Amino acid sequence: MALNQMNHSSTTVLSGQRDSARRYANPIKMVKNLWSHRELIYQFTKREVLERYKGSYLGVLWSFVTPLALLLVYTFAFSVVLNARWENAGEDGHFIFALNLFAGLIAFNVFSDTISNAPNLIVKNPNYVKKVVFPLEVLTVSKLGAAIIDSLFGIVILLLGALVILGTLPWTLILLPLMYLPLIFLSLGLGWFFASLGVFIRDVGNFLDVVVRMLFFLTPIFYPLSAIPANIRFLLYLNPLTFIVNHFRRVTLWGQMPDWFEFLGLTLGTLIICLLGYIWFMKSKKAFADVI
Repeated sequence: MALNQMNHSSTTVLSGQRDSARRYANPIKMVKNLWSHRELIYQFTKREVLERYKGSYLGVLWSFVTPLALLLVYTFAFSVVLNARWENAGEDGHFIFALNLFAGLIAFNVFSDTISNAPNLIVKNPNYVKKVVFPLEVLTVSKLGAAIIDSLFGIVILLLGALVILGTLPWTLILLPLMYLPLIFLSLGLGWFFASLGVFIRDVGNFLDVVVRMLFFLTPIFYPLSAIPANIRFLLYLNPLTFIVNHFRRVTLWGQMPDWFEFLGLTLGTLIICLLGYIWFMKSKKAFADVI
């Protein structure tokens, strides 16, 4: 009888674990959970943005000055020093090279800012961990939110540069918010995963520094995908950032519609990554207080 009770108890525990994981795997409930903490996310995101420029004279204006300076440097470096040109770009190829490079960096930096900061996100906020009712998952969301806001300043500078160099802006710009979706899903999912892993394994931050640097060169940011030999191009196709960067360029600079089949597959794949990262974080965060 004792054995039957123990088996029944084990079954109940395992069933409860499965129910718990299944509960977190519902994307609608995930969105509802984040929406219910929208005011908290807003406050933390605002704090993230303001703290970057706290004490400076120009404040948030640096969000415009920095990308503008970068765009000017890229234009000079590639048009005057390297005389680099983007494929099929015509006489203004060196200027268009700088625009394509800058557009790729905007998308990549949203990802890298979120992921690079993830391992220390929980460790640096032990007070929140000890508050049972505090939704720790919003820390990753606010970090991503701050990165997206920074990217919007970059987008403004990019569009001004495109208007000066190309003389017009494509109507496909209206699709840009949609192009952010897979980037958001990918950054959130991996951000939650590494934020949790960083609590238990402190070397994760150093590991990610190396990985992010490698991804920078394995993502077609400062070169077109067609420049890669066809026999090894599949390696870049394994990187979801390849498609994200290309879709950013298509709608902001090239005036091309996204490859919808590719985009839907990318969005679905990154949504799965987002859900898996959310499940991992929500299941593991109960142990944070025991480690920190």
